[in-house]
Amino acid sequence: MVKELDSSKVLYSSGNNDECYTPDYAVEPILRYIPEGAIVWCPFDTEASEFVRLISKKNKVIKSHLDDGQDFLQWQPKEHWDMIVSNPPFSNKRKFFDRALRFNKPFALIMANTWLNDSAPKQLFMEHNKDLQLLMFDKRMEFNQSDGKVNNKITFSSSYFCWNFLFKKNDEGKEIPKQIILETLEKPKKQSVPAYQVSQEIETPLTKLL
Repeated sequence: MVKELDSSKVLYSSGNNDECYTPDYAVEPILRYIPEGAIVWCPFDTEASEFVRLISKKNKVIKSHLDDGQDFLQWQPKEHWDMIVSNPPFSNKRKFFDRALRFNKPFALIMANTWLNDSAPKQLFMEHNKDLQLLMFDKRMEFNQSDGKVNNKITFSSSYFCWNFLFKKNDEGKEIPKQIILETLEKPKKQSVPAYQVSQEIETPLTKLL
Protein backbone atom coordinates (compact mmCIF):
# COMPACT_ATOMS: atom_id res chain seq x y z
CA MET A 1 0.00 0.00 0.00
CA VAL A 2 1.37 3.39 -0.99
CA LYS A 3 1.41 5.85 1.89
CA GLU A 4 -0.13 9.23 1.03
CA LEU A 5 2.14 12.23 1.53
CA ASP A 6 1.04 15.14 3.66
CA SER A 7 1.21 17.90 1.07
CA SER A 8 1.54 20.57 3.74
CA LYS A 9 5.01 19.16 4.43
CA VAL A 10 6.20 19.07 0.84
CA LEU A 11 4.65 22.14 -0.74
CA TYR A 12 7.65 24.17 0.30
CA SER A 13 11.03 22.55 0.57
CA SER A 14 13.44 23.28 3.41
CA GLY A 15 15.88 24.64 0.84
CA ASN A 16 13.46 27.51 0.11
CA ASN A 17 13.76 27.01 -3.67
CA ASP A 18 9.96 26.67 -3.71
CA GLU A 19 9.51 29.98 -1.89
CA CYS A 20 9.72 31.95 -5.10
CA TYR A 21 7.46 34.44 -6.82
CA THR A 22 6.73 34.78 -10.51
CA PRO A 23 7.57 38.23 -11.96
CA ASP A 24 5.04 40.06 -14.12
CA TYR A 25 7.00 39.56 -17.35
CA ALA A 26 6.71 35.77 -16.92
CA VAL A 27 2.93 35.99 -16.48
CA GLU A 28 2.22 38.26 -19.44
CA PRO A 29 2.90 35.66 -22.22
CA ILE A 30 0.17 33.31 -20.96
CA LEU A 31 -2.50 36.04 -20.80
CA ARG A 32 -3.21 35.97 -24.54
CA TYR A 33 -4.22 32.31 -24.33
CA ILE A 34 -6.87 32.89 -21.66
CA PRO A 35 -10.29 33.16 -23.36
CA GLU A 36 -12.50 36.15 -22.70
CA GLY A 37 -14.99 35.40 -19.93
CA ALA A 38 -13.06 32.38 -18.59
CA ILE A 39 -12.94 32.08 -14.80
CA VAL A 40 -9.36 31.32 -13.76
CA TRP A 41 -8.37 29.45 -10.61
CA CYS A 42 -4.90 30.36 -9.29
CA PRO A 43 -4.40 27.63 -6.66
CA PHE A 44 -0.94 28.60 -5.36
CA ASP A 45 -1.49 32.33 -5.06
CA THR A 46 -2.26 35.13 -2.64
CA GLU A 47 -3.54 38.62 -3.34
CA ALA A 48 0.07 39.73 -3.95
CA SER A 49 0.54 37.26 -6.81
CA GLU A 50 1.29 38.69 -10.25
CA PHE A 51 -0.98 35.98 -11.68
CA VAL A 52 -3.89 37.33 -9.65
CA ARG A 53 -3.05 40.96 -10.38
CA LEU A 54 -2.65 40.63 -14.14
CA ILE A 55 -5.28 38.01 -14.96
CA SER A 56 -7.94 39.82 -12.93
CA LYS A 57 -7.66 42.84 -15.23
CA LYS A 58 -9.72 40.97 -17.84
CA ASN A 59 -10.93 37.76 -16.20
CA LYS A 60 -12.48 36.72 -12.93
CA VAL A 61 -9.89 35.05 -10.68
CA ILE A 62 -10.34 32.61 -7.82
CA LYS A 63 -7.19 32.52 -5.67
CA SER A 64 -6.24 29.99 -3.03
CA HIS A 65 -3.13 29.14 -1.04
CA LEU A 66 -1.92 26.58 1.46
CA ASP A 67 -1.38 29.31 4.06
CA ASP A 68 -5.16 29.84 4.04
CA GLY A 69 -5.81 26.14 4.58
CA GLN A 70 -6.53 25.55 0.89
CA ASP A 71 -4.35 22.60 -0.06
CA PHE A 72 -4.46 22.09 -3.83
CA LEU A 73 -4.22 18.31 -3.39
CA GLN A 74 -7.37 18.25 -1.28
CA TRP A 75 -9.30 21.47 -1.88
CA GLN A 76 -11.09 23.07 -4.83
CA PRO A 77 -13.39 26.09 -5.16
CA LYS A 78 -17.10 25.51 -4.59
CA GLU A 79 -17.94 28.08 -7.25
CA HIS A 80 -17.55 27.40 -10.96
CA TRP A 81 -14.13 27.81 -12.59
CA ASP A 82 -12.88 27.09 -16.12
CA MET A 83 -9.10 26.73 -16.05
CA ILE A 84 -5.99 26.72 -13.85
CA VAL A 85 -3.04 29.08 -14.26
CA SER A 86 -0.22 29.31 -11.72
CA ASN A 87 3.33 28.48 -10.69
CA PRO A 88 3.21 25.46 -8.35
CA PRO A 89 6.03 24.49 -5.99
CA PHE A 90 8.52 22.41 -7.96
CA SER A 91 8.70 19.79 -5.21
CA ASN A 92 6.08 17.05 -5.40
CA LYS A 93 5.29 18.15 -8.95
CA ARG A 94 3.97 14.77 -10.11
CA LYS A 95 1.15 14.92 -7.55
CA PHE A 96 0.28 18.48 -8.55
CA PHE A 97 0.08 17.65 -12.24
CA ASP A 98 -1.84 14.45 -11.58
CA ARG A 99 -4.37 16.49 -9.62
CA ALA A 100 -4.62 19.11 -12.38
CA LEU A 101 -5.14 16.45 -15.06
CA ARG A 102 -7.92 14.77 -13.06
CA PHE A 103 -10.05 17.92 -13.19
CA ASN A 104 -10.23 17.50 -16.98
CA LYS A 105 -10.08 21.27 -17.42
CA PRO A 106 -7.45 23.37 -19.25
CA PHE A 107 -4.40 24.34 -17.25
CA ALA A 108 -1.07 26.13 -17.62
CA LEU A 109 1.50 25.56 -14.88
CA ILE A 110 5.09 26.74 -14.81
CA MET A 111 7.61 23.95 -14.40
CA ALA A 112 11.36 23.45 -14.83
CA ASN A 113 12.39 22.25 -18.27
CA THR A 114 14.69 19.74 -16.59
CA TRP A 115 11.56 17.71 -15.81
CA LEU A 116 11.39 16.84 -19.51
CA ASN A 117 14.52 14.72 -18.99
CA ASP A 118 12.46 12.53 -16.68
CA SER A 119 9.98 9.92 -17.89
CA ALA A 120 7.44 11.09 -15.28
CA PRO A 121 5.65 13.81 -17.29
CA LYS A 122 5.39 11.59 -20.36
CA GLN A 123 3.98 8.69 -18.33
CA LEU A 124 1.64 10.96 -16.40
CA PHE A 125 0.05 12.57 -19.45
CA MET A 126 -0.19 9.20 -21.19
CA GLU A 127 -1.93 7.68 -18.16
CA HIS A 128 -4.58 10.39 -18.45
CA ASN A 129 -4.72 10.05 -22.23
CA LYS A 130 -3.88 13.73 -22.66
CA ASP A 131 -1.33 15.58 -24.78
CA LEU A 132 1.29 17.76 -23.12
CA GLN A 133 1.57 21.29 -24.52
CA LEU A 134 4.55 23.57 -23.89
CA LEU A 135 4.87 27.34 -24.00
CA MET A 136 8.63 27.80 -24.13
CA PHE A 137 10.84 30.89 -24.14
CA ASP A 138 14.12 32.17 -25.54
CA LYS A 139 15.32 33.34 -22.12
CA ARG A 140 15.33 31.96 -18.60
CA MET A 141 12.66 33.11 -16.16
CA GLU A 142 14.06 34.64 -13.00
CA PHE A 143 12.00 34.17 -9.86
CA ASN A 144 11.89 36.59 -6.95
CA GLN A 145 12.36 35.97 -3.25
CA SER A 146 10.00 37.35 -0.61
CA ASP A 147 12.23 40.44 -0.28
CA GLY A 148 11.80 41.21 -4.00
CA LYS A 149 15.35 40.24 -4.94
CA VAL A 150 16.04 37.71 -7.70
CA ASN A 151 16.69 34.18 -6.45
CA ASN A 152 20.09 33.51 -8.05
CA LYS A 153 20.10 29.91 -6.82
CA ILE A 154 17.65 28.97 -9.59
CA THR A 155 19.71 28.45 -12.72
CA PHE A 156 17.40 26.25 -14.81
CA SER A 157 14.98 27.43 -17.48
CA SER A 158 11.21 27.00 -17.18
CA SER A 159 8.15 26.75 -19.39
CA TYR A 160 4.39 26.58 -19.09
CA PHE A 161 3.36 22.92 -19.06
CA CYS A 162 -0.20 22.88 -20.35
CA TRP A 163 -3.16 20.79 -21.40
CA ASN A 164 -5.90 21.97 -23.78
CA PHE A 165 -4.66 25.52 -23.32
CA LEU A 166 -2.53 26.61 -26.27
CA PHE A 167 -4.41 27.44 -29.46
CA LYS A 168 -3.50 29.50 -32.50
CA LYS A 169 -5.57 30.55 -35.50
CA ASN A 170 -4.72 29.03 -38.88
CA ASP A 171 -5.02 30.80 -42.23
CA GLU A 172 -8.76 30.15 -42.20
CA GLY A 173 -9.16 31.77 -38.79
CA LYS A 174 -9.89 28.49 -37.03
CA GLU A 175 -8.42 27.89 -33.57
CA ILE A 176 -6.20 24.81 -33.63
CA PRO A 177 -4.26 23.27 -30.71
CA LYS A 178 -0.49 23.64 -30.73
CA GLN A 179 1.82 21.23 -28.94
CA ILE A 180 4.82 23.56 -28.68
CA ILE A 181 4.86 27.35 -28.98
CA LEU A 182 8.10 29.33 -28.79
CA GLU A 183 7.94 32.95 -27.66
CA THR A 184 10.25 35.79 -26.75
CA LEU A 185 10.38 36.57 -23.05
CA GLU A 186 10.42 40.34 -22.65
CA LYS A 187 12.53 40.73 -19.55
CA PRO A 188 13.10 44.24 -18.14
CA LYS A 189 16.51 45.68 -18.85
CA LYS A 190 18.82 45.84 -15.87
CA GLN A 191 20.02 49.33 -15.04
CA SER A 192 23.78 49.68 -15.03
CA VAL A 193 25.58 51.86 -12.50
CA PRO A 194 27.43 54.79 -14.18
CA ALA A 195 31.22 54.52 -14.02
CA TYR A 196 31.61 57.91 -12.33
CA GLN A 197 29.23 56.82 -9.56
CA VAL A 198 31.28 53.70 -8.88
CA SER A 199 34.43 55.84 -8.88
CA GLN A 200 32.93 58.24 -6.34
CA GLU A 201 31.90 55.38 -4.05
CA ILE A 202 35.49 54.12 -4.07
CA GLU A 203 37.26 57.48 -3.80
CA THR A 204 35.14 59.08 -1.07
CA PRO A 205 36.43 56.94 1.83
CA LEU A 206 40.03 57.46 0.65
CA THR A 207 39.54 61.26 0.63
CA LYS A 208 38.33 61.20 4.22
CA LEU A 209 41.49 59.36 5.27
CA LEU A 210 43.83 62.08 3.92
